[in-house]
Amino acid sequence: MSKPKVILAFSGGLDTSFCVKYLKEDRGMEVHSALVDTGGFSKEELKAIEEKAYSLGVTSHVTLDVVEEYYQDCIKYLVFGNVLKNNTYPLSVSAERVFQATAVAKYADKLGAKAIAHGSTGAGNDQVRFDVVFRILVPECEIITPIRDLQLSREDEIEYLKSKGVVQEWHKAAYSINKGLWGTSVGGKETLTSDGYLPEEAWPTQLTQTTPEKISLQFQHGELIGLNDEIYPSSVDAIRELSTRASAFAIGRDIHVGDTIIGIKGRVGFEAPAPLIIIKAHHTLEKHVLTKHQLFWKQSLGDTYGNLLHEGQFLEPVMRNFETFLADTQSRVTGTVYVQLSPYQFQVTGIKSENDLMSSVFGSYGEMNKAWTGDDVRGFSKIVSNQTMIHRKVNPQ
Repeated sequence: MSKPKVILAFSGGLDTSFCVKYLKEDRGMEVHSALVDTGGFSKEELKAIEEKAYSLGVTSHVTLDVVEEYYQDCIKYLVFGNVLKNNTYPLSVSAERVFQATAVAKYADKLGAKAIAHGSTGAGNDQVRFDVVFRILVPECEIITPIRDLQLSREDEIEYLKSKGVVQEWHKAAYSINKGLWGTSVGGKETLTSDGYLPEEAWPTQLTQTTPEKISLQFQHGELIGLNDEIYPSSVDAIRELSTRASAFAIGRDIHVGDTIIGIKGRVGFEAPAPLIIIKAHHTLEKHVLTKHQLFWKQSLGDTYGNLLHEGQFLEPVMRNFETFLADTQSRVTGTVYVQLSPYQFQVTGIKSENDLMSSVFGSYGEMNKAWTGDDVRGFSKIVSNQTMIHRKVNPQ
């Protein structure tokens, strides 16, 4: 009788290494590992993880590259909506987990697997994100979560692997790092309390550039397409180049405090130079080319879109409705935004766009008007204050 086939979302760390041995030797399953690249791995790292998977005994291993899909189906809408969770966090991990889960689910369906596994613990958001996507896309598959179900300590996992002949130094890093195209998360003992801040050595990218630099960002219909007048083959390439330039200034560091899906508060450090600069620059351009009502409703729907994505609800149909609205608002969001990079900070200094509504043809704020008269304003002020004036007369203070 053939062994039951299971697809394992694999990263190569302690938890997923344990999962390979447990699923294969204790559960008697045929393990097929899948690593999903959302922009955080080098070719050397991908090769090393593949070799590790086979050394642990998987039947097959695959790297699923979804970077371009991740941008096209998600990141660009985070830009269109200027999405920052709690006005701080660009959803670096939240967004990529959904796409990792989706890629693994599609791969499981392709291979005809009846079981799918991940190495999330029972303490965080990722377990929900993976479970939700798997239940929607492959509802017939059994979801196996050894780390969550067995509630083993790190030491227990290490001892188990040793008993299976896996000899490796499993050093527990002082800081957990998760890197992707849309930013890097950083967790450590300081983020487990409410008053700690990550020390300089905890940040993945160190300050190497101290001389301020002026750059320009070219946007077309809301998407970043170029830097310093150089147009890139794709927005993904432009994001990567901006990240390289800005991270040298140690820009984009912060700590996010938020509500987890499971109902507790949590803190996480993050390093996201490109996302923070892009969103700020994009929003500045929008303030010049969109109307106040477009800006208001975009902010409302952008926040809602981000919250649902954070909670693993990317596949909810209303998200496609939000994306349609957000994309429709971008038809005139084209132009150049000027930014100055300095150590640990950046400033948006101005924009140029053919669609700029701040036109001197109609007047200069606080200086001169050319499209109305004083009598026009006097009459407008009377009408706009009329109802409140009546209310005060009827209801004296």
